[in-house]
Amino acid sequence: MLGERKSNRLVHEKSPYLLQHAYNPVDWYPWGEEAFTKARTENKPIFLSIGYSTCHWCHVMERESFENEAIAGILNRHFVSIKVDREERPDVDRVYMLFVQSTTGSGGWPLSVFLTPDLRPFLGGTYYPPEDRYGRPGFDTLLNRLAAIWAEAPDKILEQGEHITRSIRNYLEEAKDRETVPLKLEWRDNAYRQFASSFDPEEGGFGPAPKFPRPSVFSFLLRYAHRAGNTAALDQALFTLRKMALGGMYDQIGGGFHRYSVDGRWHVPHFEKMLYDQAQLVTVYTEAYQVSPDPLFAKTVRETLEYVLTTLRSPGGGFFSAEDADSLPAADAPEKREGAFYVWTKEELEQVLSLPEVQVFCRTFGVERDGNVNPDSDPHGELHHQNVLFVQNEAAVVAKLTGRTPEEVAALLDSAREKLRRVRDQRPRPHLDDKVVTAWNGLMLTGLAKAYQVFGEVRYLQAAQTAARFIREQLYPGRLLRSFREGPGRVQGFAEDYAFLIQGLLDLYESDFNVDSLRWAGELQVQMNALFADPRGGFFNTAENSADILFRMRDDHDGAEPAANSVAAFNLVRLARIFGRNEFQYAASRIVGSSAETLERVPSALPQLLVAMDAALAEPMQLVVAAHRTHPQLPGFLSEIRSRFMLNRVVLLADGGDGQTWLAEHVEALRAMRPEEAGPVVYLCRNFACELPIKDRGELSARLEKLSLRQTAAG
Repeated sequence: MLGERKSNRLVHEKSPYLLQHAYNPVDWYPWGEEAFTKARTENKPIFLSIGYSTCHWCHVMERESFENEAIAGILNRHFVSIKVDREERPDVDRVYMLFVQSTTGSGGWPLSVFLTPDLRPFLGGTYYPPEDRYGRPGFDTLLNRLAAIWAEAPDKILEQGEHITRSIRNYLEEAKDRETVPLKLEWRDNAYRQFASSFDPEEGGFGPAPKFPRPSVFSFLLRYAHRAGNTAALDQALFTLRKMALGGMYDQIGGGFHRYSVDGRWHVPHFEKMLYDQAQLVTVYTEAYQVSPDPLFAKTVRETLEYVLTTLRSPGGGFFSAEDADSLPAADAPEKREGAFYVWTKEELEQVLSLPEVQVFCRTFGVERDGNVNPDSDPHGELHHQNVLFVQNEAAVVAKLTGRTPEEVAALLDSAREKLRRVRDQRPRPHLDDKVVTAWNGLMLTGLAKAYQVFGEVRYLQAAQTAARFIREQLYPGRLLRSFREGPGRVQGFAEDYAFLIQGLLDLYESDFNVDSLRWAGELQVQMNALFADPRGGFFNTAENSADILFRMRDDHDGAEPAANSVAAFNLVRLARIFGRNEFQYAASRIVGSSAETLERVPSALPQLLVAMDAALAEPMQLVVAAHRTHPQLPGFLSEIRSRFMLNRVVLLADGGDGQTWLAEHVEALRAMRPEEAGPVVYLCRNFACELPIKDRGELSARLEKLSLRQTAAG
């Protein structure tokens, strides 16, 4: 039994990932001075293992190596072993990931790095098998070899660690010395050309399998299409979003997106579900719906948020981090299997559904008697004879194939999905990482706020308000903390925590017009400037006093999550638009310019930063709505504004209350605006000069349409 096994130091940690390893025979330490002192005192190299609780290959390496008594014995005799949750300490992960990527050409998790006692890396990789295979040395072979070298010639290792550390530091210092250059529209055009050249016209997406959705790419393409009048960019974005929503990467029963697609057609996913994916894709699909009101986009947003609100929401209102890919096929099964919670055999469907439901369901979702997974997409045979659901045929086609009306097909699908959802809920659920990460909750604030603005579901707004309050009360004792689990964590927030939360608060303000969100966003921005500012423009990921970090780094890639600087630049533009502060505008431009080398060479690496650049170069636009909050016509006027995809506008409310009084101290245009009893009045302000007030909803619609066309013409 687990309780009879001896625990190690990780048993006192809060991270679900570290706790997963608390009963390994490895004498694990958390990242910290106790481990560093032991390594220095006993003159032992450090083995650093970085992962996260829903990482599949982390689980594999644990089973094969860290639960292996013989391998644990080697580690305990010759090394000081440290475990790090990359979601708790992204700063540690970034430093050693850069080392592994620069020395091996690739990276990933688990990240396995060997350090000198003063934390300098000298050898690293990712997953190591326990014995020699896959063309890689076995982990035990590697450990014994390194232990022998350290015992016989430690100077060689120390010299290598010093050389590599110096090379990385020189590279980072050279980046610091690069000049900020003027912003260039050609970066935007070149980025689109790079995306277009890798577009898959058959299945959507950019590049071959495996296909990782980068939400910031869609954010860029939607804006580029609007600004440049480029219909091809719009078609590529919308086509890919439809393919993703119809594929197996989307959970067709319970809603929400899996991490990525193993194959090229979005069919077989890696099954883990991450909060940051749900949050960003909700935002993207909401914006896609504004551009093209496809019911599929609305359905995808609603179902994804239903999953988030029912499964990932904590009792306090914050949002949990992730659900694992692996789970037990049955309660008495000996071991977990990837995707077990989500897949079906045809026999299972026939036991649960009526015959008409089976016929319609199988035709719709590509179910086959022997399973529908290509063996090439399932190298370990975990999905043998199983079906990963994807929309093979639309309702009209299924209606013809089954001799039913589309309405009958829709009704049968609804009843079938509900039955299967109830059955699936009885299965052993994947492990839940119940850590609340500030940055990812900031992204979720944005997703909920945007969805509320477009779809009008009040519970989305209420969930965003509650989450913001949770972060304020639990994770902001005067300075942001990174995470919460059974109480606030000890690690202070990073630049991404500040940037993503500020963005979420700005979006929340435009949803409920509570100026407390603006106040807090401004306070956080001041603190972010003080803690993370890079003198050449932008922000380092870590604060200056981070004693246990070899290098202060800054991201230059918008990946699964956008870079902190990309989001911060857009935040600063929005703050400049709201408060009329030129220094914010200048700071945003400097962030973009400080990444000029990447934007010159591979602008497609920074699509979210290019979104910020577009905003920085655009004409400032404010929409000020003067109205009492309770006026019955206000929702209709706001709907006219929110239903449209308009670039780089901010929306302010002048309601005559205390909030407006505070805001008017900073926004001169608001001082003279007062709500009228007759109804809402909208002021369109460009370059901080306001046009004649608009009191008719029809006139507002026409003016907004004209403005939208003007934005395209200005591209």
